[in-house]
Amino acid sequence: MLATVQGALVQLVRNAVAHGVELPAERRAAGKPEEARVELEVARRGRSVSFSCRDDGRGIDVEAVRRLAVQRGLAGAAASADELTRVLLGGGISTSPQVTRVSGRGVGLDVVREASERLGGEVRVHTDAGRGTRFELVVPATLSSIEAIAIDVGGSVARVPLDAVRTTRRITEGDIARTAHGETIEVDGALIPLLRLHPVLRAAHSEERAAWAAIVVEAGGVRAAVAGDRIAGTSTIVVRPIPHVADVDPIVAGAVLDANGAAHVVLDPDQLVAAALRQGPVAPRPTPARRPVLVIDDSLTTRMLEQSILESAGYEVDTAISGEQALGLVRDKKYALILCDVEMPGIDGFTFIERIRADPALRDIPAILVTSRASAEDIARGEQVGAQGYIVKNQFDQTDLLARIARLTGVR
Repeated sequence: MLATVQGALVQLVRNAVAHGVELPAERRAAGKPEEARVELEVARRGRSVSFSCRDDGRGIDVEAVRRLAVQRGLAGAAASADELTRVLLGGGISTSPQVTRVSGRGVGLDVVREASERLGGEVRVHTDAGRGTRFELVVPATLSSIEAIAIDVGGSVARVPLDAVRTTRRITEGDIARTAHGETIEVDGALIPLLRLHPVLRAAHSEERAAWAAIVVEAGGVRAAVAGDRIAGTSTIVVRPIPHVADVDPIVAGAVLDANGAAHVVLDPDQLVAAALRQGPVAPRPTPARRPVLVIDDSLTTRMLEQSILESAGYEVDTAISGEQALGLVRDKKYALILCDVEMPGIDGFTFIERIRADPALRDIPAILVTSRASAEDIARGEQVGAQGYIVKNQFDQTDLLARIARLTGVR
């Protein structure tokens, strides 16, 4: 594995130094230190190993890559950023001198893709214009030992890799909120999706149980909770692959043998989070007042949680991932209220509200900013552009949010 990965990492470092990092004068003009940073990181992620290369350079010029890809027939004009990244990794435009001039990326990235394919892994790319790029090569780990936490689920013990666990807690029915997107619990002031393991693992369970054990896991920056009967301790385990002939749920990453030779499942944190996020509706509470609300946020998790809260309170909810998309929606439909993030790709939340306030047909729509920015200057800016509310995400309170929305939309 290391020999294969080494060549890919060397290529990523070369790209970062030769094409991603700006010249000293350009960095000074951008307010950056003249000395650039290129960081390599290796980490165990459940059943996988992550190799990443991060730089603080100019980032990938997505629009320039789009133009070149369209010219060469490698992508359509409406291609997403993910599709354009795949074009770069495919090597179709990686040898063009133009790519290194306009995008600062692309030379030899097919080496990274080929390494990923040989090892049965994947390449993940995150780029931020003006701030840098992170390439991550994630490959499956071979038979090895990991630290894991055990949870009893209907008499069977499942394991979760400890490096993905953020906390554990005891929960009761009173802690669980049933929403249009499934069940959630509150952790550190935020609602996160809850996945009950009994039905997923086809384990016996009692509907009359008074309390459950919940493990909060994180994967890809997204948190979710999984619930079972009780926490059964932590230990070092050897994860064994599941035979290909076995028909198992995708959340099962492998198996571990106990002292008696019995097999128990090891769960994949990425798949646990994905399963928690794609739950179906759970008893949403209807209400006669189906006021339409628009939620604008580039974070999928934030959009889903806010949508769940609002739909469970009886509102009709549409979502947008950017200010540009939202402008198209508000011109086609009359909304009772808008919830808007501040920091988004393209136009930010402040600019979005300024634009609707300048439009006679849209200026009267109430708007609340929900953001992580908490400075007095930002709060004053929100009031200046015409927001009727400003909520800081780490002080988020569901009851307060719904009360504000009810006042602004006239719901009683």
